[in-house]
Amino acid sequence: MIDVNVNLSRWPFRRLAFDKTPQLVRKLRDNGFTQAWAGSMDALLHRDIAGVNLRLSEDCKKRGDGLLLPVGSINPMLPDWREDVRRCHEEHGMRVIRLHPNYHGYTLDSEACDAVCAMAAERKLIVQLALRMGDPRIAHPLVQVPVTLAPAFRGKPVEALLRKHPELRLIVMNNYGSIRHNDAARLAKAGHVYFEISHAEKVGTLELLVAEIPIDRILLGSHFPLFNLEATTLKFQESKLTATQTTAIQRGNAEALLTHADG
Repeated sequence: MIDVNVNLSRWPFRRLAFDKTPQLVRKLRDNGFTQAWAGSMDALLHRDIAGVNLRLSEDCKKRGDGLLLPVGSINPMLPDWREDVRRCHEEHGMRVIRLHPNYHGYTLDSEACDAVCAMAAERKLIVQLALRMGDPRIAHPLVQVPVTLAPAFRGKPVEALLRKHPELRLIVMNNYGSIRHNDAARLAKAGHVYFEISHAEKVGTLELLVAEIPIDRILLGSHFPLFNLEATTLKFQESKLTATQTTAIQRGNAEALLTHADG
């Protein structure tokens, strides 16, 4: 299995089990994962993004046991963000970058977001858009971070990005009610957008997703270690998906994305 939503380093607000890389990798291996796309939680509040991505790359190489695929973070509100994209791609060999608009202070319809998506599409980098990280209801009172893309927007800024950048490969992550299933289906027709399953929590949730979203646009994501890893694998145990559907979500769709990035 391939997990496209894993987080390394420390969550700033509390200690997590498995927030040390060797233990995290062992847990993933024990649960049948052969690859995990890993970003760094340091990127949320650190301003030295180049340093964050360098540490992430080295950590994945030294302690990833061949399982971790580093995902560079980009903050387009910082003056040298284009150089950060270049370093991720050319120096660290990264094929995926991750955006945190709510932590970095920009909107999806901003010039900053448009520019980073344009550069990513030009370089065939996969873009991961994290709509949230933690539950806003239990956030520290001095760090109230809104969820990107409130429900009222119904995905319209995302649709605009997809139509403007038809070569962009965009993964929507940590989507809990921000983009509804019927809106996700509309977005899938607008461009190459994908949805991972970490925040899909209803009974029979995978069947509900497959009924609305094309099977080739659904990816396995766990949001580990902020979420329990078994919560993701159990979704497949209780589902009634076919073997072909299960393989596509667990591995095939992510492999196809990487093939495009390597092309």
